[in-house]
Amino acid sequence: MTLKRLLTTFLIIIIALTGCKKTKYNFNDLPPTVKSYFTVANNQWNINETIQFTNQSENGDSYFWDFGDGTTSTEKDPSKTYPNPGTYTVKLRVIGQGGTGNYSMDIVIIDPNIIIDTDKELYFIEYGSKLVRKISLVPGSTVETVINMTGREAHGMAYDSINKHIYYCDFQNTNSGKIWRMDFDGENLVELLSGLASPYGVVLNLAEGKMYIADGPNVSRANLDGSEYEKTFITIPGGAMRAVAFNSKSNTIYFYEVNDENLFAAKTDGTGVEAVIEGAYGYGIFIDEVNDKIYYDDRNNTGIMQANLDGSGITKIANVTGNRGGSGIVVDYKENKLYWAETNNGFIKRANLDGSGAETFLSGVNNPRGMFIK
Repeated sequence: MTLKRLLTTFLIIIIALTGCKKTKYNFNDLPPTVKSYFTVANNQWNINETIQFTNQSENGDSYFWDFGDGTTSTEKDPSKTYPNPGTYTVKLRVIGQGGTGNYSMDIVIIDPNIIIDTDKELYFIEYGSKLVRKISLVPGSTVETVINMTGREAHGMAYDSINKHIYYCDFQNTNSGKIWRMDFDGENLVELLSGLASPYGVVLNLAEGKMYIADGPNVSRANLDGSEYEKTFITIPGGAMRAVAFNSKSNTIYFYEVNDENLFAAKTDGTGVEAVIEGAYGYGIFIDEVNDKIYYDDRNNTGIMQANLDGSGITKIANVTGNRGGSGIVVDYKENKLYWAETNNGFIKRANLDGSGAETFLSGVNNPRGMFIK
């Protein structure tokens, strides 16, 4: 091997050894790590309420806030208001010599005065106090009086959801019964019909502009304004009608006759009258058009009953203490709950549609009766 080649090899070895030498770092000389973090007093606030953000970040030199509504800030501890309800993601980026830190939090903004579409109200007659009352179905709500109807005895009501009217039965004097109409807030009380036998229930056929009234031995019919009154639209000789309901899908009227103890069905022209449930004695019916069911009270069975629209599949879904229930029956379809009044017991109760989960919704009611949900 020549001297020239030996020198070249020697230099390569020296360079290789030099390149493998490790550099020692002093980690204590590195800048401290940046940490991003902030707090607020709550995670839910009202609109236009001032929110104070407390920055608890570490080792930051600059701050960038994104409040999730298109606004930002570079303050260390900013405050903020939101004019609109919603859920906003607040982000904080912190920059320092030791790097960048990020932190985020969701904040809920509500409008405490907004009217929620799902805030349904249950209207009912408090017969013992001669009042029409209502209560929101939102938990924790209190009962309100809609109107004082002293001097007007009532068992049933109906609601016109198109024109926002309440129809109210008045059987104060036999053979001098009346049907009243009022706005849903109790204003503009108008007498529509008089001279009825004993009106216990009323139901509305809004598509045809008709009302049907359970009135003594008759189911009467009239226009919604009280005109074209037909006293003996459907007659059961010796009968006593105590409730009436309507199925708008099949254009079928259902009514309770308590002397012979039958629940009947008929067409809207008054023909085709037939008993669909025999041997039942009660004062309340509700037609569940969504699930094709009849709910009714049967005091012979001391309970609230469920059946198919043709009267088959009868099932007792709730017991009624003291045999005084069902004088008002209605379904809340948002929560799929059945409500019914127990008159002499002073309760309004509710349960799932199959009767499970039964509970007292409202107690201390002075003889509750006819109900609807608005």
